[in-house]
Amino acid sequence: MPESLFQAMGQTTGQTTTHTIRSGLSFAEGARWHDGRLWFSDLYTHQVEAIDLAGRAEIVARVPQRPSGLGFMPDGTPLVVSMLDRCLLAINPDGTTRLVADLRDVAGGPCNDMVVDRHGRAYVGNFGYDKNNGEPPKLTRIIRVDPDGSIHQTGSAVSFPNGMVITPDERHLIVAETFAHRVSMFDIDSKGDLLAHRFFAEIDGCNPDGIALDAEGAIWIADPAGKRVLRVFEGGRVAREITFEPGRGAYTCTLGGREKRTLYIVTNTSSGPQMAGLRDGRIETIEVDVPGAGWQ
Repeated sequence: MPESLFQAMGQTTGQTTTHTIRSGLSFAEGARWHDGRLWFSDLYTHQVEAIDLAGRAEIVARVPQRPSGLGFMPDGTPLVVSMLDRCLLAINPDGTTRLVADLRDVAGGPCNDMVVDRHGRAYVGNFGYDKNNGEPPKLTRIIRVDPDGSIHQTGSAVSFPNGMVITPDERHLIVAETFAHRVSMFDIDSKGDLLAHRFFAEIDGCNPDGIALDAEGAIWIADPAGKRVLRVFEGGRVAREITFEPGRGAYTCTLGGREKRTLYIVTNTSSGPQMAGLRDGRIETIEVDVPGAGWQ
């Protein structure tokens, strides 16, 4: 990506008023803007939902083993990660699902976020270990599923890969490494392999979860530990910080809306299986100056 895309703007910090468009969720993840609607997974109700600009919500599919990352094939077919059985599914027009790839032999833990490029290659993250059942942390690798269904581990080992985006020039994949307190970058070669792992930004005290890319090359980072979202340029310069009411953390975000200038932020009071019995999840929005870009 051209260096000019990473020139930092002025810094803005502090709480900013957001607008809640959806509440009563268990734990939403995988927020993606596609074809005029915000799509997301609600893990503990096992539902994939979509909301249009008028606020009309639709349950698109049900995924019994917990839906997570979402993406779209070139023909518009939605893909969804099924976390606990470590599978990639396609969503049929009638809301049923079909298996695209079984990732159990290559995923070291539950599968989570995903990004799909314009060729239909799906890049899927996984925990690397069974975090919720007390296994010790392990590094893992991003899994690429090609349109023919073939499965490839790609890139060097990373720590708890989470939110992912692909730059508009299709040359780089950017990924949040949640518990390493950093966002990393890979080059993408002509076959879709990930090369040259390096750090986009290291941020002390930040646990980056979901991320979104804008047209100036900045990354919006949902930081649940810091109860905030940050707009960060390559090298770690923080251009803006948005905080939330006490007790609420941000878990993922995406840019969408008519001009892709609406930042959709998923917030909640905590994370983990204990959220299954609660309905604390919200989707909040705020308008921003720079539109979204790339695949996210």
